[in-house]
Amino acid sequence: MGGFIFIFMNVILPIIIIVSTGYVIQLKFKLDRGTLAKLAIHYVMPAFIFMSLYESDINFSLFVKILLFLSLYAFVTFLITRFIARFLGLDRGQRILFTNSNLFYNAGNYGVPVNDLVFRSDPYAMSVQVIMVVFQNMFAYSYGIFSLSAENSGRGRALLGYFRMPIFYGLALGLLFNYFDIGMPPPVTSALDYMRNAMIGIVLFILGAQIAGIKFRRLRFSAFTASLSRLVIGPAVAFAMLLLSGIEGTTAQAILITSAMPAAVNSSIIAQQYSDDPEYAAEIVMMSTLLSAATVSFVIYAAMSIF
Repeated sequence: MGGFIFIFMNVILPIIIIVSTGYVIQLKFKLDRGTLAKLAIHYVMPAFIFMSLYESDINFSLFVKILLFLSLYAFVTFLITRFIARFLGLDRGQRILFTNSNLFYNAGNYGVPVNDLVFRSDPYAMSVQVIMVVFQNMFAYSYGIFSLSAENSGRGRALLGYFRMPIFYGLALGLLFNYFDIGMPPPVTSALDYMRNAMIGIVLFILGAQIAGIKFRRLRFSAFTASLSRLVIGPAVAFAMLLLSGIEGTTAQAILITSAMPAAVNSSIIAQQYSDDPEYAAEIVMMSTLLSAATVSFVIYAAMSIF
């Protein structure tokens, strides 16, 4: 019990404080959330991803292994949550939103700060996290839109739009510079380090502002079920798969902890544009984020104790 409280106080509570600050400031000053998102996507996240990969000692065969694991994890999650949605008798649109909220978890705005605090800025642990962030972004803006959009042209533009984002090039260049051991001038390294160090506070603030902008009028039972599915079944499936795959140590810990993240705000944003019932996705994001304060603490404790 003492370990659980320690994790909550030293990992989750600092995150809650910064997210709450963003939430309150957004309610008071009505900041332009689009500009805030651009600040993260075009400024701190590319530098963060690049430097995390550039300085890591990750093995490239492990890189491929993690991607294969995440792909299989997404497939198993899809089957389980689609079955639950059908069992609840949801219509087609809600089944898709129910499933997507479980497939798309907050590996970035929430998962990255958790990883940084749990592993104390360990470059290797963060490189594993970065792989998960990139996978989630690509997955959300490909399948997430494909599953909801009725117009093929809209799908194609959204997917191509991802490859125009600096995050993608931060990943590609980080891997390239790491693999070929390409050096950089000290002023460039210092500048990128300053940008990376700003990331945690900025993305958590933005997460709070994004949550403040989510509007819904009710909470449906199936949305509560989807939240529990994301927070409980998600890490349970990841745990079983990690044991079967033989992945151990820091890699397994980082994957398991991130699998317990709440539904991504991206799932609500995509639903606002492509779904007839965006409020349903918002309900799941809000509820899973609130409940995650307890469940994520437990999963961190379990991950650090078992692997």
